[in-house]
Amino acid sequence: MEGNRALYVFALCSTVILSIVDLVNANVTAMIMDQVFEPIRAGAALDDLMWRRLIQLVVFLVVFTLFRTGYNYLAIISYERCSQGLTYRLRRDLYANMQRQDMAFYSKNRTGSLMTCLTGDMDMVRHTTAYVLRMLINCVVLFLSTTICFLVKDWLFALSLLVITPLIAFFTTRFSKQVGPLYVDLRERLSQMNTAAQENISGNRVVKAFAREPYECEKFDEKNRDFKKANLKASLLWLKYMPYIDGFSQSLSVAVLLVGGLFLIMGRISIGTFTLFNSLSWTLTNPMRMLGMLINDLQRFFASANKIIELYYAAPDIQDSEKAKPQSGRVKGGLRFEDVSLTLHGSPVLRSINLEIQPGETVAIMGSTGSGKTSLVNLIPRFSDVTQGRLLLDGRDVRQYYLHDLRSAIGIATQDVFLFSDTVDGNIAYGDSQMSEEDVAKYAKIACVDFASKLPQGFDTIIGERGTGLSGGQKQRIALARALAVRPSVLILDDTTSAVDMETEKYIQDELDRLDFDCTKIIVAQRISTTKRADKIVILNQGEVVQVGTHQELSKQEGYYREVFLLQNGQEDQLRAELGREVSENG
Repeated sequence: MEGNRALYVFALCSTVILSIVDLVNANVTAMIMDQVFEPIRAGAALDDLMWRRLIQLVVFLVVFTLFRTGYNYLAIISYERCSQGLTYRLRRDLYANMQRQDMAFYSKNRTGSLMTCLTGDMDMVRHTTAYVLRMLINCVVLFLSTTICFLVKDWLFALSLLVITPLIAFFTTRFSKQVGPLYVDLRERLSQMNTAAQENISGNRVVKAFAREPYECEKFDEKNRDFKKANLKASLLWLKYMPYIDGFSQSLSVAVLLVGGLFLIMGRISIGTFTLFNSLSWTLTNPMRMLGMLINDLQRFFASANKIIELYYAAPDIQDSEKAKPQSGRVKGGLRFEDVSLTLHGSPVLRSINLEIQPGETVAIMGSTGSGKTSLVNLIPRFSDVTQGRLLLDGRDVRQYYLHDLRSAIGIATQDVFLFSDTVDGNIAYGDSQMSEEDVAKYAKIACVDFASKLPQGFDTIIGERGTGLSGGQKQRIALARALAVRPSVLILDDTTSAVDMETEKYIQDELDRLDFDCTKIIVAQRISTTKRADKIVILNQGEVVQVGTHQELSKQEGYYREVFLLQNGQEDQLRAELGREVSENG
């Protein structure tokens, strides 16, 4: 509630005051009955004193009602302003904390669950701070102040009404204990339904390609049914207890008529006291009836609050070290892997990697699927941290850089391209929103984003979410231009040109060789045409470096690189012959 604490305290105090002054009207009405109408009923004449007294009390009622209405309006506006401010700041902080999380966090948390936390759970917080807390205070204060007022007026009459309240408290407590777990389950069902919808929308191309629309509709319908059942179960539990709570609450009105009428006939109370009890009976019944519904809302709030607190205090495994120092000047781009090992999810991915890359070198990384290529390059920007050994950048452990400084020096483009729902210009200049149009065009030219000029609004054309409407090769070229636009010291290209044609790939390679800034290039690729220009080629197998050399060296040595080289150059017969000879020698 930072920034609005004083206003929220004012609103809470106002609720207390307004709940107490709700009794004023009934007490003034009782005074009119006892001081004006009761004497007249007894035969007294309506003299000037009575007239003045009646007029004074009526005028007071009118003025007080206007004051109470205006004050209540001011209090509600304060609640609304505070609740909106709270949800705005809380949503902002949650989103900022999500941005600080590492890749492990997103592998454990579903997108639908995170979206539910930022939307539905936030709305529950707003509803609770703006309405539920206000009504809870109102109910408690109104009940207590009415109880005190009744006890002062006539303790026996008051106790005869209050004897019912323990029964209502019993049913309310039982309901509260049973409904809590139901709302936790309900929130989880909503999260699963949102996740199913999000995955389907994101993967709509795959759905359409396999004509699986009916299957996806049925899968979503199943989640929808589960959510409906959970919602219905929670609602029916409230409806199960509501008749008891509502019935006992309404019985107070009957008790007022029966007990009050008897006491009035006996002469124990005056007509004014009876009027007071009758007119204020709602201040006992209403809080009791509202309490069940408010507890219902509170349990929903607690289910949402648990997820919000979990996300709010979630700490990333990868964060700035206490030994981190700010980077002064441009990073040169020299890398050295010293006995680097990596274990993910309990399984070894990389084993004792020793590799040195000089500043400005172009290094290609090859290997079969699952050999650890992407895991290796993910260590450089600290998407993962080494389990053993050290990774040095310019002779300094990458863990001793601030994450912002480290990642600002690295440009990354991957095969699985993500583009934002923005213009082509905005996607290329994502790393620097102040970039000039001339610079955007310059890096677009290097990445061969020549198709942009043919789009309806050129570089100002809005491309769809995740690049919908563009081919795979076009998206990869925009991603490459985005990585180049930050003028990185280390450029990581993870199968970035796999979807472009050979001519375009050659053009991009020529442009990368002529960059006007110093840059170490690390290229993960499977095409010989991509790797043959590299200063050094590293072959991985099952997380280990098995070969290092140039294209000329590795293409003549037995091993993975030569096999790929022969296969991609149409020399399958020679490859089969060499493999057969190798088998016979080993056999």
